[in-house]
This record gives sequence, structure tokens and C-alpha cells, in this order.
Amino acid sequence: MSDEEETPVAKKARIFYGSLEEKERERLGREGGAAASDAVKAGIEAGHINISSGESMELEERVSERQAEVLAEFERRKRARQITVSTDDAEVKACLRALGEPITIFGEGPAERRERLRNILSVVGPDALKKSKKEDEKAKRSQEEYQQTWYHEGPTTLKEARLWLARYSLPRATLRLDDARALKEVPESTRTVRQQELHKTLRNLNNFCSQIGDDRPISYCQFSPNSKLLVTASWSGLCKLWAVPDCSLVRTLRGHNTNVGAISFHPQATISLDESDVNMASCAADGSVKLWSLDSDEPVADIEGHSMRVSRVAWHPSGRFLGTTCYDHSWRLWDLEAQEEILHQEGHSKGVHDLHFHPDGSLAATGGLDAFGRVWDLRTGRCIMFLEGHLKEIYGINFSPNGFHMATGSGDNTCKVWDLRQRKCIYTIPAHQNLISSVKFQPTDGHYLLTGAYDNTAKVWTHPGWSPLKTLAGHEGKVMGLDVSADGQLIATCSYDRTFKLWMSE
Repeated sequence: MSDEEETPVAKKARIFYGSLEEKERERLGREGGAAASDAVKAGIEAGHINISSGESMELEERVSERQAEVLAEFERRKRARQITVSTDDAEVKACLRALGEPITIFGEGPAERRERLRNILSVVGPDALKKSKKEDEKAKRSQEEYQQTWYHEGPTTLKEARLWLARYSLPRATLRLDDARALKEVPESTRTVRQQELHKTLRNLNNFCSQIGDDRPISYCQFSPNSKLLVTASWSGLCKLWAVPDCSLVRTLRGHNTNVGAISFHPQATISLDESDVNMASCAADGSVKLWSLDSDEPVADIEGHSMRVSRVAWHPSGRFLGTTCYDHSWRLWDLEAQEEILHQEGHSKGVHDLHFHPDGSLAATGGLDAFGRVWDLRTGRCIMFLEGHLKEIYGINFSPNGFHMATGSGDNTCKVWDLRQRKCIYTIPAHQNLISSVKFQPTDGHYLLTGAYDNTAKVWTHPGWSPLKTLAGHEGKVMGLDVSADGQLIATCSYDRTFKLWMSE
């Protein structure tokens, strides 16, 4: 064989026998590390990964929400087993009400209700019930303090005034009782005849005179003690004096700038009092109270101290004291001789609208917008009678001359008659179809009662008996005030229609 025929031998790849796992792991590790490094670099460049510092923080192990709820439920059940709940169902209901929960649920029995209370207390804690009871007791105590009669500390002159009132009223009460005993000695037949004659006279009452009193509604009217003058108050701020029965204007009193609520004559005006003295007092919605003489158009003096509307002024029978009612829930007593306020009496929960003094001068009756009336003993300062029964505001209150009956007129359209001896309401008159603005007994004997209302009428009622005698119809607006002359000959009514009318028997 020649050399040309010899061919080179090709080298074959070496074949290894055994596992390639280690080699493959190294290869994949190199490739994966490069890919992860590239991904981390891309994340850093995109701003998604922040590894600017090499600090690391270990996260605290957290319990899953479900596990926390289960643990809380176990704790609640444990507390519930330790809570003692009353077995009295009424007490359980009271506890539920105190916690603001419904006292019963449909289909729930005492055992389920008791278990529900235990579960509620396990959530809010047993101290919540004690706290709720303390708050209820505190609210109840504050409400009782608010409702109780409040007595202001008066000046030193108040004690002297109370003693003076006692010395003044006791002899008058004695005379009144003596007159009542003397009247009882009169034969009953004679008294019946007199009463029948009076009723006949009242049934014949007719409109004697009608006069336009002002450009605005007339809110109040009153006769003078000698029955020869009539004074009217208007929402224009003017008060006017009229001669009766011819209804001629005597004088216009200018001083108020807003609605005048009332104007009242001094008990001795036109009788023994000089014309230059204080003969009248008036009040207005701005809280002003003014004193007037009979010979001047300007007020003699002003009484200051009211921060809210003053609705009524009333003279004490002695003429020494003046009472005012205010919408700040109080009424005041002023000593005009000492020229100071001697009594500031609260007791109503709303404004006080009307005030009237007992004929003896010992008591004062007030009616308020809280639908309650009160009778005050001026000699001791105590509230001796609480008039409860009206459904709405009391707008009129008046004592009978007999000394033990009184009447109240209210926004519930009724007039109630009260007996001071029995301390209760003895009769309710369904008098009108609208609120009653004023009530007035006959000033001399009290044999009849007048009521005026917003149904445009005034009515006359027998006393006693409380049966209707006459309806005084003629006004085109609400009757806002009325009065009876001291001699009993005239009745005056004033109205929202800006007129006042005189009524006389034919």
C-alpha cells in the first residue's frame, strides 16, 4: 500500500458518560443570573425598584383578620359570661331603654331579651349602663330644678312692703266677709228678684256707640273709676282718653314708639287723686312702662328694667304698687312711693301675659303662655294655687269681687272658673269659637262675667250658673279687650277693626 492511499483519521468528539446535572445547573445559573440582573437594572431605571441604600427592615408578623375576629369574639363571650344581668324583665327593658336600644324585638321573650342585654353590655361595657343612668338622673334633676318656682332675693324694703300689704288686706277681707254675711241675711226671694231684674237688663244690651279709635288695631280699653272717661291703647303707640258716653276725644297720650299692650287707671284716679299726679300706667312691646297724668300729653315718668315685651300693667287696690307682666317668664311689683322694684317673681316656663290683683290686695293671679296660671300670696311670696287645666295659652285672668272665684280665658276657646277655697276648677265654659282674649267680672257684685274673643264677639254669662245671657256682636274684627264701668251702666269692647264700642241696656 502506498502513502497516497493512507487517509487521515478524523477526531471524534469525546463522549462522557455520567450525569450532566451539575453542568446544566451551572449553565442555567449563569443565564438566570444575567437575566435577573438585567431585569433588576431595568426596574431600577424605570423607578419601580429602590435599592439606593443597603438598609433592610424586618416586617412584624401580623395575625390575619379572620383570626383577630375569632379572638375578639372569644373575648366578648368570656366577658358576657362574667356580666350579671337582672332576671326582672321590667328592669331589663329599662336598661335597654337607657342604652338607647329597642326594649323588645318581634318574637323575643324575656330570656332572649336578657341574653341580648348581656351581649350588648359585653360590647359597650357594663360601665356604659351606669354612665347612662347617671346622665338620666342628672337630666331629671336639672328638669326638676327648672320646673320648681324660683324666688329672687328681694331688697330690704320687700319685707316692709309685705308687712304693709298684710296690714292693708286683712281689714278689707274682714269688711268683705261682713258684707257677705249681711247679704246672706237678705231673704232669698229678694235676692232672686234682684237677680232676675239684672238678667233682664243684660238681655236688653245693645250697641249704644261705635267710634273709630285709631289707625291701627285697639288692643286695650278701660273705664275710669268715676265711669266718665275711657282710655284706649293702640298698636300705633298712641293712647287716647275719651269722654263717655258721647265718645268725644279728650286727650291723646304720646310717648310709646311701638304696640301698646295695656293702659290702666289708678284706683283713685278721677276720684280723690289730683290730675297732675300719676293717674295711669301703660306698657308696650319694647319693654317700656310709662306713667301718665290727666292734664298732660307727655308721660310723667318711665319705669325701666324690662328686657322683653310687657303685655299688661295692673294697679294694686291700694294704688301704692304697680304690677307688670313680662315675656321673660316673670312678673314684677314696683313700689311707686319708694320708686323701686321690690319683687321680681319667676315661676312660669314661658311669657307671663296677664295679671290681676285680689280685691283685698292680698293675692295676685298671673296667667302665662305656658297654659298655666298661678295665684301668689303677696304677704308671704308663696304660690298658693296652681291653675292647671287649659290646653293652650292663658290670655285673661280676673278675680271676682266675692273674693273666692276667679276666671281664666285661654287660647283653647274655653273659660274656666276656679274656686280658691277648693283649690280647683269648678266649671269650664265652652265660651267661644276662637281664643278668648279677655275676661272680666262685674266690678261691684260679680253677678255676671264678660268674655271677649277672636271670633269677633263678646258674651255675658250669669254668675253663678254660667249660662249665656247675651252675645255682643257687631265688631268686624277680633275683640281684643273689654271692660265694665264701675257703676255698671256701660260695657266697652275694643277690636282689631280699629273701633271701640259702648254697650248699654235700653
